Amino acid sequence: MNLTATNLENCFEQAKLLGVPYVAVKIEMAGFPEPEIIINKRENIDSKLAYYKKTYDGDLTHKFAPGIKIVSFTFGDDFGDIQEDLD
Repeated sequence: MNLTATNLENCFEQAKLLGVPYVAVKIEMAGFPEPEIIINKRENIDSKLAYYKKTYDGDLTHKFAPGIKIVSFTFGDDFGDIQEDLD
């Protein structure tokens, strides 16, 4: 999977089309030994996508906080599906 803002948007849009309950992003942050996983419910997909588009640049690096980057994203029917995709 290419890590671009366009592909992130496509992932969120595909999740909406399929009606899956969760969309997730994996974020690496400088100074933290492990990445953070953020899981959003279907009802929040539009507002979270708008936030990510405003806050991250085309290669998914945080525009305002150096050292923060989205390194993976997926959607799924349950947390197990998401964990498999993001590991």
